[in-house]
Amino acid sequence: MIISTPERDSTAILNEAEPPGLSDAEAATSLAKHGYNELPTAKPRSIFRIVFEVIREPMLLLLLACGGTYLLLGSAEEAVILLVFVFVVIGITLYQERKTERALEALRDLSSPRALVIREGVRKRIAGREVVPGDILVVAEGDRIPADGILLAAMNLTIDESLLTGESVPVRKQAADKSSEMERAGGDDLPSVFSGTLVVRGHGLAMAKATGSSTELGKIGKSLLEVKEEPTLLQRDTNHMVRVLALVGLGLCILLVVFYGLSRGDWLRGFLASLTLAMAILPEELPVVLTVFLALGAWRISQKRVLTRRMPAIEMLGATTALCVDKTGTLTMNQMSVARLYAKGKSYDFRKQPVSGIPEEFHELLEFAILASQPDPFDPMDRAIRSLGDEALQKTEHLHETWKVAREYPLSKSLLAISEVWSSPDNSQFVIASKGASEAIADLCHLPDSEAKPLNETVAQFAAEGLRVLGVARAGFTNQALPEQQHDFDFTFLGLIALADPVRASVPQAIQECQTAGIRVIMITGDYPGTALSIAGQIGLPTTEGAITGPDVAAMDEEALRARLKKANVFARAVPEQKLQLVNALKANGEIVAMTGDGVNDSPALKAAHIGIAMGQRGTDVARESADLVLLDDDFASIVQAVRLGRRIFDNLKKAMAYIFAIHVPIAGLSLFAVLFRWPPILEPVHVAFLELIIDPACSVVFEAEPEEADIMNRPPRSATAHLFNSRMVVTSLLQGLGVLVILLIIFAASLQRGQGEADARALTFTSLVLCNVALIVSNRSWTQHFLTILRTPNAAMWWVSSGALLFLGLVLYVPFLKNLFHLSTLHAGDLAICGAAGLLSIAWFELLKAFRAKTESKEK
Repeated sequence: MIISTPERDSTAILNEAEPPGLSDAEAATSLAKHGYNELPTAKPRSIFRIVFEVIREPMLLLLLACGGTYLLLGSAEEAVILLVFVFVVIGITLYQERKTERALEALRDLSSPRALVIREGVRKRIAGREVVPGDILVVAEGDRIPADGILLAAMNLTIDESLLTGESVPVRKQAADKSSEMERAGGDDLPSVFSGTLVVRGHGLAMAKATGSSTELGKIGKSLLEVKEEPTLLQRDTNHMVRVLALVGLGLCILLVVFYGLSRGDWLRGFLASLTLAMAILPEELPVVLTVFLALGAWRISQKRVLTRRMPAIEMLGATTALCVDKTGTLTMNQMSVARLYAKGKSYDFRKQPVSGIPEEFHELLEFAILASQPDPFDPMDRAIRSLGDEALQKTEHLHETWKVAREYPLSKSLLAISEVWSSPDNSQFVIASKGASEAIADLCHLPDSEAKPLNETVAQFAAEGLRVLGVARAGFTNQALPEQQHDFDFTFLGLIALADPVRASVPQAIQECQTAGIRVIMITGDYPGTALSIAGQIGLPTTEGAITGPDVAAMDEEALRARLKKANVFARAVPEQKLQLVNALKANGEIVAMTGDGVNDSPALKAAHIGIAMGQRGTDVARESADLVLLDDDFASIVQAVRLGRRIFDNLKKAMAYIFAIHVPIAGLSLFAVLFRWPPILEPVHVAFLELIIDPACSVVFEAEPEEADIMNRPPRSATAHLFNSRMVVTSLLQGLGVLVILLIIFAASLQRGQGEADARALTFTSLVLCNVALIVSNRSWTQHFLTILRTPNAAMWWVSSGALLFLGLVLYVPFLKNLFHLSTLHAGDLAICGAAGLLSIAWFELLKAFRAKTESKEK
């Protein structure tokens, strides 16, 4: 095993230069002034407040009124059904309201790690929440930094700031000079360190400058608090429809009470009739249908390894027009790997050639690249190099398990190279391995122009491919007194190692499918423009507009940014506020925006987007809590599957809503015309409750199980202004419902005219209504295919639901207790035949219309 020397001991660094730090009294005063080093959370709403906001909806207010009235009048069955239903809806809402609080709690936990500070000249470990501005922080490899600050001293310090910037490659840090001030995250050789970021190499001392909500992490938390969630298209449409029907129902109920009381003198019976009509008109089963439908949709999407955190977002998937993608960890693996080796004028490409087949001329290059890396690295590039060496050089003389590190020469502003000095087991000689920027290694090796020129051309070629290029050199030394500078060694240039954060294999195909489906894919990354454009080229993303940088975005006004967003697909060097700005600009352009991400820096944009999609494996808790969907396996291709299912879900939900709208017409019509024609009640509350709270929600399962349309991913997204209840659907559903109503009124009137009793007439009408209900289900499964074709199309749910409805109908017709509860009589074979004929007749005109449309379309083709 490789044994590290005392230089790597983080507890012994820079002792001579360590400042004494704050006194305990000064720390207490600062804590009282600035508060704890944690994020403020929004004051949570009480359960009573949330319940009050829910029940203010007109539909639930009327349901509560109906349920309470039935309870007072002694109709316990109807009251219990309605009131339980209301409490279920409230319970679901209460559960969903906890999402924002959980997101902020996750962010707060992340921002408060344990911290090693110097106080009164003594190092002590304290809770991260107790760090105050002015504290001296001791940071070392593997630590999370507890506060924003300025480096006072640093030894070979590199920090992973992807949490804030999205860049996968750690950045170098240098100690501050007297004029240094806090800078933004990102970029090499800056003295600023930031709360929540991870030290991957080296060690240092920093003075805390900002804590809690004043840190960069805290600013993200503030923006997360300020982002308001918008209702989805489905929520807006259904809320509008519910309000319209509530107003219509309320007006009709008032008129019905007045008419009944004046014409018959029985105001109590009129009030009961009006309540029945209210139940018939109001779509009180709509939240149940939506909940069941979206819950089943969420289950189906989970089979594609996508977790749904906010069910209404499912229907928005089908309307998505813009998909904003964070590069690191989303399009790429967020895991550096060696892509190419270059030595002695030859190149070896691991993207095309096997690891096991590395020729001998590249072995020394890889050997010294390993020696120039940390023995047990945090740095992703070092990990990639060592991983390749362990696989490619095993059982060779190029791995040196018994060698020891004698000294390390760190990176500096003047020389972007690091050298590791190793001693042989007998301490007779030193071997020096160096790696760093190609120009720095070329300078160490004093390469002549004849060698430097082709080397620079190779470096430029690799960089154009989006690769990060490192040069590698070796030297030997026998004198026990090691020199102070790397330039004092006689280095030999060995070659280049090019590393990449590889693109996920499934991404190019997924990008192509998105484009076929009319969905724009927009890359928003904190990485460099060249890297972003290279990745865009690899995945097939159009780059005609080039890469727009964060500073470019900052210089644009809102109108200019909205104009550029209509064509640009690649945004680089974007900071968190700009990601949120871009999402909002796309929304202002009328786009339905989905945003993917995995870091804390993505959380405000994830929450602001219509659909936030977080990475499940590599994503932070904050990103997952802020998102609507979570990709459990971080596979970008799963987004395409989710969009496909989202479109199918919306298509089928529209069919279900059309059916529910249609079936409400005869239910309400029977309640209304019985009063207008001075007939006995045709439907009583128990019948309406049965139809609406049992059959109707169950029937929505049939439509949910419908297979997707053949062209589902070859058509553009539906318009952002397209409504669930459009004029065509409403008119068609209204005509379907009126057709059923006319047939039922004829049956009831004919039964009374023939002298049959009230129970017989009601039994015939109710049975016909149930059979018409089943016929409507079958016919509405497709508005293009005819009845028999639909029956041959597999849909197990349809047969289960239809069989269940018919079985229950048989029970209420032939079981004495249920027959009496429903006030029905027993029907005979001839009566059942009439009811069956009524069911088929009710959809005959619609089937003829479908045939006519199909014939017309075939002629046009």
